[in-house]
Formats: sequence, C-alpha cells, structure tokens
Amino acid sequence: MQTKAGRPVWLTLGLAVLYLALAAFINNPYILLIMTLVPIWATLGVSWNVFSGYSGLLSFGHAAFFGLGAYTVAVAFAKFGLSPWVGIIAAAGVGALAGALVGIPTFRLRGVYFSLAMLAYPLALLYVFEWLGLQEVALPMKRDNAALYMQFADQRVYVLIATLMLIAALLINLWIARSRFGLSLLAIKQNELAAEAAGINPFRWKLQALVLSGAMAAVAGGLYAVVLVIVTPHSVFGMLVSAQALIFTMFGGVGLVAGPVLGALILLPLGELLNATLGTRLPGIQGVIYGAAIILIVLLTPSGILPWTAGWWRARKAASATPTALPTHTPFNPPEPRVTERAGKKFAGASILAVQGLCKNFGGLQAVQDVSFDVQRGEILGIIGPNGAGKTTLFNLLNGFIEPSSGSVSFQGAELLGRKPFEICRAGVGRTFQVVRPFARLSVLENVVIGAFASVPSDALAYDRARAALRQVGLEPFANAMAGSLPAVYLRLMEVARALASEPQLLLLDEVLAGLGGSEIEQVIHVLMGIRAEGTTIVIIEHTMHAMVRLADRLLVLDHGRVLQVGEPAAVTSDPTVIEAYLGKKWMAHAAH
Repeated sequence: MQTKAGRPVWLTLGLAVLYLALAAFINNPYILLIMTLVPIWATLGVSWNVFSGYSGLLSFGHAAFFGLGAYTVAVAFAKFGLSPWVGIIAAAGVGALAGALVGIPTFRLRGVYFSLAMLAYPLALLYVFEWLGLQEVALPMKRDNAALYMQFADQRVYVLIATLMLIAALLINLWIARSRFGLSLLAIKQNELAAEAAGINPFRWKLQALVLSGAMAAVAGGLYAVVLVIVTPHSVFGMLVSAQALIFTMFGGVGLVAGPVLGALILLPLGELLNATLGTRLPGIQGVIYGAAIILIVLLTPSGILPWTAGWWRARKAASATPTALPTHTPFNPPEPRVTERAGKKFAGASILAVQGLCKNFGGLQAVQDVSFDVQRGEILGIIGPNGAGKTTLFNLLNGFIEPSSGSVSFQGAELLGRKPFEICRAGVGRTFQVVRPFARLSVLENVVIGAFASVPSDALAYDRARAALRQVGLEPFANAMAGSLPAVYLRLMEVARALASEPQLLLLDEVLAGLGGSEIEQVIHVLMGIRAEGTTIVIIEHTMHAMVRLADRLLVLDHGRVLQVGEPAAVTSDPTVIEAYLGKKWMAHAAH
C-alpha cells in the first residue's frame, strides 16, 4: 500500500474524509448545498476530462449527457415512480448509449468541426425536451420510506453521496491513467498517425472513451436532479453546463486527475458567493467569473493551475539544489548481431511481400506508376531514388494510409489493400516515419509499449515486450526518460523499437538515418543488422548511399514513380541510368567532357 502507484488513491480518500469532516460541522443549508454541488460539477468535469483530456478532442457537448441523466432520473421518478437509486443506474446506461450514438457519426469530423458538432447536441435536446412538454419536471416528495427515494432530512447525506460519486469517478480516472486505455488515448492525442501505425484503432478507443464519459456525466446529472428537485431544459442542457465542465477542467489542469476537482472547488463557490452578494446589482455575475477564469488561464497558465504550480515548485527546487556534474557521454549498448555480413547470403524463404501493378494518382499527378516487386523473407531491400520519386508515397500505400488507384499488395499470401493501418500493423507489418513521430510527453518505455499493445493482450506482457525491444536497440537505460528529451539518434531508435514491439515480420523504415552524423549512422546500422539477424525482413528508404550499400541485399530504384532498376547494390549504383536519375542529364553531359 506504500507504493508510488497507491499514493494517489490514499490522497484521494484522505481529502474526501477531510471534506466530509468539514461538512459535519456546518449547519447552513446554503453552504451544504454548495458543498453538494461542488463534487457533482467536479464529476462532470472528470467525465469531460476522461474524453477530451485524454483524446485531445474538445467537446462542447457534455451537457447533452448531463441533461439526459437528469431527465432520466426525474421522469422515471415523477412519471413512473422509479426510485432515483435505480434511476441513476438507468441514467448511466442512457449516457453510455448517447455517447455511442453521438460518437459514431461525429468522429468523422476533426478539430473545430468536431467541437461545433458536439455543441449542437445539447442545444437540439434543449428544444426537443421543451417541445415534448417537459419544460419543468419536479420530483415528488415521499413521506414514507423517503430514504428509498433518495430523500433525506439531513443535507449532509447528499454531500456524502456526491463525494462518494466523485471518488468513484476519480478512481476510474486513476485507472485510465495507468492502463492501456489511457496510454492509447494519449498516443492518439499526441500523434494519431503514429498511434495507428503502431496498431492502435483510434475510432475504437475514442468511442469507448466517449461512452464511459457519457455514462459518468449522466450519473452526475441524475444526482443533480435529485438535489435540486426541479429539472428544466435550460438548467441541464444550457450552454453554461458544458462551459462549466470545460472551464473547471482547464482551470485545474486538462488531462490531470485532480484538475476538474480543483477547478470546481475554487470557481463554483466563488461564483455562487458573488452571485449571492452581487447578483441583484450585477445580473449574470457567474458568467463574468467563468469568462474571467478562461481569460486568466489563456494568458497566464494555458496548462492550468496544477501544472503551473508543479512547474514553479520544480524550478524552485532546482534553483536551490546543488549542481551535479553531467555525464560526458551516454552509454549505448545494443546486443551484438548474430549475423553481420551479407556476403554470399541466400534467401531460401518464399516471397513475404508481393507488389503488383501498384498505381496512385493525385488528380493529374501520377505519384506511383505500375510498381511491381517482391521482398524475400529475411532480406533487407533498399529503396532509393531522387526526391519526389514516390518512395514515401509507396510506403503509405503499403501500410494503408493511402488508398491506391489500382494494383495489389500481398503480404504472406493475404491481400493488404483495403485494410486500415492498425490492421496492417497487427498483421505483421511495422512502420517508422520519415519525420520521426514520438509521443513526446510520454516516457520512452510508454512510447514503445504502445507498439506492444498490438501483439500482446496482457499489459504486463506488453511492458515485458517493450523492454525487450528497447534492449534490442540499446535504449533500455533510457526507459524512464521523457521521449521529448531524447537526441535525434535515440528518437530514431525509439521509433524502431516501437515498431519492433509489435513483433512484425516485415519492417518498413522510412529514412531512419536522416539527420544523423557518422557515428550515429554506425549505431543505427549496427542495430538494423541485429534486427535482420533475428529474422525480421526489412524494407528501407534511405538517401545515405554508403550505408545502403552496406545494409541492403538488393536495391530498388524509383524515379518519377516508376521502378527504374532492381538488383544488387554494386550493380545498381554503377548503372548509368540510375546515376542520371540522381544527377540529371545536364550534369552527365558535363561530366562526359
């Protein structure tokens, strides 16, 4: 119980006990009402954080789930006599269903268009419920067995129930932060293309997050209906509801478990206090408070109060700490490859990848034209060609990021065309990118374990596989370092490790040596030879010719989207047509004289 992972749980429970102890000494009904509303709105903020904080998609529509939960409880009790205890459970189901129904069409949109679409849902529901004649639904009072209908004479009981609800929401959030669920969402948030190439299904994880978020928001709405007794469309579907969920979270810190709680704990009582004292003279003072909070956040601390406080504290500690000498070098110890020479190597295995007549047109531009080639199991095939030859476009066709105009791609006898990138990764094709795509705000180990999720069902086994991949490329000592702090060569190797963690049969490497110096190139070559020695087939795009001649068993030359030449490196690099493709006819004519 004293582990680092358990401390947030104990801290959450300890603060909840203090909050409830404070409520025990308060008799003012209005203050107790505010103390009940704080955890309710904090729960709504936590639900917003579960989706938007982890996925990076900004939702202006969580009032839809909150309001549906409130009306589910209110209508079920007022019209059908169903206890709110049961109604809140039903509200969770309604919120989850609404999350699925909203997410399936809306995830087709991106950026601001997604946010605007989400804003439309609660506004539409507001008018629908008014049209249905549900402008005001009052929960009936029960004298007999009142507790069975969630009605209590002592308001402290509502504070207790709301606090327990918030604790449950926070524990769910803590679980997400440490789980495959949370890491997958954070990867999607930071770089969706890289996440999908690593085997993550973005639609699946975002939909699950919205379903869970919708259920949590609906539960908060259900308890809100019980506490306030009367439910109106504007009180639960209004724009201020979604705004509060967003503002409280942004104020405390987006993506942080405690962020919405801190925001609700400060802004809600402040808004209520000013509304009670100045509301008659300054109508709408709450809106002014929330607007001022947004302005202050954007101008002073865009990441929120908690990240700003943590950064200030770290800076203060660093300023007072005794400086320590930095190491003069960083250890790099990849395992020795079992095979280090290509000379005389024969590939007995059948073709692992067969490309036939592959074409891709962008309007009138033919980026890839009738490309056909095979890759033998266990070989390193190098793809070279001048800039604009269509090399990266070819990779994007092979792993599903671009739909071809025509042709076929067969991997181990199965057609790849028509599959999504995450499906192709899970089929056994790993991929790195021309411009390295790290998840910069995750650790090196977390970056690589995201790749392992594609091939390993157990989280514990996925971490073991990730550590093995880091060991394979020599980065195990850097497992706990933040990816954003790594130098270029280690970022390249980390991306290779992430691809290896999915246990691919075929590895597509796009300019993995780009931007590296001489010694760094040697490091990467050493690692790649070791990977091939372990039995992984490699197709590599590269401009560093001296490295390609050493690495590749065969070279394929692309020029203007067509295959110009295929053969052994010595023959290909001395071919006049290949030299002309790189240097141009004018230079060749000049060299001849």
